[in-house]
Amino acid sequence: MFSVMIVEDDAVIAAALEEELKKWNYEAFQVTDFNQVLETFLEKQPQMVLMDIQLPSFNGYYWCQEIRKVSNVPIIFITSRTDDMDLVMAIQMGADDFIQKPFHLSVVMAKIQAMLRRTYDFTESDHFLTVDQVVLKPSESTLSYNGQSVDVTKNETKIMEILFRKKGEFVSREELMTRLWEDESFIDDNTLAVNIARLRKKLKQIGREEFIKTKKGVGYAVGREE
Repeated sequence: MFSVMIVEDDAVIAAALEEELKKWNYEAFQVTDFNQVLETFLEKQPQMVLMDIQLPSFNGYYWCQEIRKVSNVPIIFITSRTDDMDLVMAIQMGADDFIQKPFHLSVVMAKIQAMLRRTYDFTESDHFLTVDQVVLKPSESTLSYNGQSVDVTKNETKIMEILFRKKGEFVSREELMTRLWEDESFIDDNTLAVNIARLRKKLKQIGREEFIKTKKGVGYAVGREE
């Protein structure tokens, strides 16, 4: 499920955006401390940001630049300003789109969905899983992050799907092997280790070398805070 971070100090507008996003089955959350926008972004790792320009302390341009130092996730500015220079400034600061207030929620959702499709290369009917901005598409046997993709084998796809569905939990080697046997992928402990090593190598190629966590005697996990 894709996650959207809402940076908007108007509580009514922020709540309306969050409610609408959740109706469309997106994860959505509001920034509550406007001095900690970047910290919240790094902690939550959303796939998109909706950013107001007029904010307490630092404006949306500032936070857009700060996010751009660490991520290329799509950022859409939402603002009541109508000056063309605001649009130019937004694009120069790294924004991907611009929505003017007042707006219809249907227009906002259309822009969000179009932006996500362009950025993450999926159609609405695609089956995909996402953890910390890494996207697994089992139907295509690919892992993607920040616009880069790698192909994975059938067994590697199954291993990642199990880990993605148990985000934040350690999955034992025994459980992984049992699940793979149930799917008629007859692998032993050594073969599992080889698959995990290959997955780590492929994840390194797209900039997520430490994505799979290991705890000796316990198992493997993704999306787990240490």
